[in-house]
Amino acid sequence: MTQYSPTHEHELLRTLFDLGREVTAVLDHDELLQKIPQLIARLIDFQAFAVYLLDARKGELSIAYSVGYPESRTGLRLKVGEGLVGAAVAEERPLVVNDVRRDPRYVEAVPGSNAELVVPLRRKGKTIGALNLLSRHAGQFTENDAAVLRQFGAHVAVALENARLFEREREYGETLETLADIGREVSSILDPDELLTRIAHLLKRVIDYRTFGILLLNSETGELEMKLALQYGEKVAVPKVKLGEGIVGHAALHRAPVLVSDVTKDPRYLKVVEDVRSELAIPLLLKDRCIGVFDLESPELDAFHKGHVEILTLLASHAAVAIENARLYHEIVANEERLERELRFAQRVQVALLPTELPKKLKGVDVAARFEPARELGGDLYDLLLPDTHTLVISVGDVSGKGIPAALYGAVAGELVRSRTFRRRYLPERSRPGAVLESINTILHERQLESYYCTLCYALFDLKRRTVAFANSGLPFPLHSTSEGCEQIKVSGLPLGTFPGSTYDEVAFPFVKGDTYVFCSDGIFEAQNVRGEDFGIDRLCEIVQRNRELPAARLAETIFNAVTAFRGDTPATDDMTAVVAKITS
Repeated sequence: MTQYSPTHEHELLRTLFDLGREVTAVLDHDELLQKIPQLIARLIDFQAFAVYLLDARKGELSIAYSVGYPESRTGLRLKVGEGLVGAAVAEERPLVVNDVRRDPRYVEAVPGSNAELVVPLRRKGKTIGALNLLSRHAGQFTENDAAVLRQFGAHVAVALENARLFEREREYGETLETLADIGREVSSILDPDELLTRIAHLLKRVIDYRTFGILLLNSETGELEMKLALQYGEKVAVPKVKLGEGIVGHAALHRAPVLVSDVTKDPRYLKVVEDVRSELAIPLLLKDRCIGVFDLESPELDAFHKGHVEILTLLASHAAVAIENARLYHEIVANEERLERELRFAQRVQVALLPTELPKKLKGVDVAARFEPARELGGDLYDLLLPDTHTLVISVGDVSGKGIPAALYGAVAGELVRSRTFRRRYLPERSRPGAVLESINTILHERQLESYYCTLCYALFDLKRRTVAFANSGLPFPLHSTSEGCEQIKVSGLPLGTFPGSTYDEVAFPFVKGDTYVFCSDGIFEAQNVRGEDFGIDRLCEIVQRNRELPAARLAETIFNAVTAFRGDTPATDDMTAVVAKITS
């Protein structure tokens, strides 16, 4: 029996402080569980130990880690109120039982035990589990032992919570990296059936599902058609679903995720698979247009949570673009006799995917863009992105070549720009302009399309700190116009996709009200008139400086009108893109 004399109180308190500091310093969950009994053994004698964790939803305690338990009992589960452990949790107080054979609540876990000490683990007013000590010696534990273990248990509860949060953040970071890998992989698959099957199998890397389906919207019939359905890895047949019907139809109609913890309580649920209890439907969106739905089902209640919604929404954004690209490519290849009509459709899609204006919620900057392809499909690309509240990213790019291959390559490059930009809130160190171009260069080079490359200028405006940073991979230098004059922002770099391991320099400087920035593809600089003369940088600088007081949209229009007038009857030989950004406050 453990005894504590008054002369030991100071030493005991100091030991408890040291042990508490030691246990809360451990962030690895498994390492922490192994550390707990080692530290308790420095305070209290015992023969067997277990830490139970509470599943509040099921009202059940399970052994997370044990010492001295036979293997057959390490999977022991107790309801709250069951056994001495369950009773201590239910009553929210320590229990000292020095003759377990006389207590009817006792549930044997370790044969030969005669004494038991249980202390609930509580964190922020909630019980999260319990510490359980067993001894073969009757009368082993005292109320002093219970008090000591309760004090130590308070440190353990904090350590478990910290370890859980640390593990969650680590898993979330790994999940984001996995999503990036998945996005790269699916963006390279152009066969629709192969793409859908690959998405289903890749999804298993980030979320465990029992039943998964990909439904695509047939715009002519207004029905969601199941293109791929898996149950336990086997394909199953699923009927068509009308838009707005069922949980998946609701998600598609309202273009928003639907999370149902218990389908038996949701009148929208359409029973297709037996024993389903929870469902998650995620729409596949291209801008504001829904092209289909991810549908996940499970026989468990509350199988999905908000974290799954966030993960699948990110994956759905990659998948939607990949599915649309694959479908477009397949239709063009499979229907040569309809090539002209499909090219016109692809042109509308490309223009529709380009931003037309900056969201109105961003104040202090006026942005506009103009784009004209030289053929049905262009190789130019641009985007206006808001990765967070005070940041504006402008990207302008030009893919080598023309037509369908350049447009497809540009769609992939554009999606890479978006994905690398929007991970800024999670991986800020990888979101500098130079780092973004380095990441895109690596991915495009891995595609091994030697005859294609992309020049791209990437500008990051920090509207809070009022600075702008640039990186460039071969696009014509952007222009900076102030009241004192107009000059090029000279920052160079190799085109994306040409060489592995390329690095990209950055330039950064502050901006003030009235500053104007103009980004143009080489279709404007190199536009030629009937005499074979180029439009050129000097002529462009003169036009920008003379019209710098115009709104962004008017200035972009003025640049295009000047190029058209200069070219005269000479047909355009390259795509033309101009993006104008004016600092207004």
